[in-house]
Amino acid sequence: MAALATIFDYLREFAPDLGKRITEAYQPLHRPEDPLSPLLSKLRRKALPAQALAIMGTVKFWKKGGRAAKMVAECGCGKTLMAIASCFVHAAGKRFTAIAMCPPHLPKKWAREVFLTLPNVRVFIVYDMRNNGDIKKPHGMTEVVYEKGKIVHKGLKVTLSALRQMGPKGFAKLCPENSFFIMSKEKGKLGYFWKHAYEMAESGPNNGSVIGIDSGLPVETSSGGNLTRMSFDANKYDETVERAKKGTMVFSPLWQADKNKLQRMAPLDYMGRYMKGFFDYAIADELHQLAGDTAQGNGLAVLNRISKRIVGLTGTMTGGYADDILGVLQRLDGPQMARDGYAWGGEGRSVFQGTYGVCEEVVKRYTSDNACSKASKASVTIKRRPGCSPLLFGKYLMENTAFVSLEDISSSLPSYVESVIPVDMDAELSKAYTDILEAIKKALEEYPRNPSLTSLMLNTLLCYPDHPFGFDSIYGKIKDKQTGAIEVVHVCDPAELDRGRLYPKEEKLLEDVKAEIAEGRRVQVFATFTGRHDVTARLKYVFEQAGLRTAVLKSSVPTDVREAWYEARLKEGVQVVVCHPKLVETGLDLLDFPTLYFYETGYSLFTLRQASRRSWRIGQEKPVRVKFLMYSGTVQ
Repeated sequence: MAALATIFDYLREFAPDLGKRITEAYQPLHRPEDPLSPLLSKLRRKALPAQALAIMGTVKFWKKGGRAAKMVAECGCGKTLMAIASCFVHAAGKRFTAIAMCPPHLPKKWAREVFLTLPNVRVFIVYDMRNNGDIKKPHGMTEVVYEKGKIVHKGLKVTLSALRQMGPKGFAKLCPENSFFIMSKEKGKLGYFWKHAYEMAESGPNNGSVIGIDSGLPVETSSGGNLTRMSFDANKYDETVERAKKGTMVFSPLWQADKNKLQRMAPLDYMGRYMKGFFDYAIADELHQLAGDTAQGNGLAVLNRISKRIVGLTGTMTGGYADDILGVLQRLDGPQMARDGYAWGGEGRSVFQGTYGVCEEVVKRYTSDNACSKASKASVTIKRRPGCSPLLFGKYLMENTAFVSLEDISSSLPSYVESVIPVDMDAELSKAYTDILEAIKKALEEYPRNPSLTSLMLNTLLCYPDHPFGFDSIYGKIKDKQTGAIEVVHVCDPAELDRGRLYPKEEKLLEDVKAEIAEGRRVQVFATFTGRHDVTARLKYVFEQAGLRTAVLKSSVPTDVREAWYEARLKEGVQVVVCHPKLVETGLDLLDFPTLYFYETGYSLFTLRQASRRSWRIGQEKPVRVKFLMYSGTVQ
């Protein structure tokens, strides 16, 4: 046997034996050779073998007593179908009610998927909970039907308060069929406008002071003083008040709903308070977007509260850091995470990242001369770094998560090829770029590790080659370490190049796009600079000057009509669509655009992964090509 010098040599040598031991020790809930539920044959769409495996695994996890399941599947694997089918199969022929929370542009798509997957089902879209709404727009919960390939509002209309009064049994009498409620995560979080609520003492020792409405006493701050009228800014304030005669401690908000503005309550807030356990199943789409400490993230906890079982769907569980998943785990199984020592907040996050992630400890030492001695000081900074321990998978994912990759269903998909297209800058552009680079380098040498200059360097050097005009003089902000004063320093004046000519990267893109269109393939182009130096507008100009029918998807297009926007552009005969990749990263199927170009990539791996799979998914018949363009020798 060859000498085993490293752990990699060991793994290569004993991989078959290790794999056998792992499969023997950790038996999957459902194996490929296990029989499928006969209920799968009653679906209106046939699940692919890999999809059926994930469905049965999720169903058996629920039957075993599990509550919160997860499906991690690449874009295009059919997560929607798998989640819907899991509810149907687990119900085992009994009537059930489910609720799904999805991105704001997908409620109608989700409704369509439910109709195309389940027999004898009714679907409702949750819009809002408010007074005096626009009568031309749907409100409350409105039933929809699938007619002539479109989702239209038709049927029962009911409010959340009425649904609460009915209870699950009352709603079952009103709607004896299986029912799905679809809610946008944006609509679900929208509640009332608020305003500050406090009183001013007009007499006595506290005359002129802010006093709490429930306590009648000045409100103390954490620093030891009292709140004043000037303290009330854009933030909410509250206090904890002890009831009379040494009673219980109660929460006393110093804010209230503003009746002079839009009168509404957040649907998720209402359901979380009054409809615990109302739904048999809940589905949280794009689970990775619900990990933050946001109103949308809190919606995940509400879904878990109002349902008996829940399944979360995502294509990218983490963005490279271990603690990306912590918020999801805490909301789906908070008690277990607390027992493991990962409390909510920064402290718990730091412990979790230190246990399952990678941390870098940066120690800075300073030496100074005192009157009779030398003093040494050190500052320690802990920074998180990309990387996840395999223990994270074994501890929190293996027993409750179904993983599906596009390779698992690739026999049903065309080929997928990614390629990088390097382009050399011409002499004029290269000189202008180099001048900016050298100027920023010189400034960084004079002011090392200055965050303003570092950010300036990254953004300017990424954008300028793609838009070498319209740049004003570049300045950096330098903070004086002694006084804290901000000094503005001049860095450089970028050269103003000719707007009327094409640059090498534009020429290469145009040449490649024309070749794709000649093959009868429509093209989607992604660019990330859309502000003052709008690269999407520049590309539209380049394509239209070449005679190509081009459209630009802007962020001003409401999320819930973007699918219809694409359909309208296709009817107009568009050949090229340009947009920021974030606008299409979730939910949209770009089957009509088998060629995707990343003219610029941006910083987010979540967005890059999601957008690059918009075309390679079930239903695609043409080979998919994803191409990344960049200038050689630049930060791109």
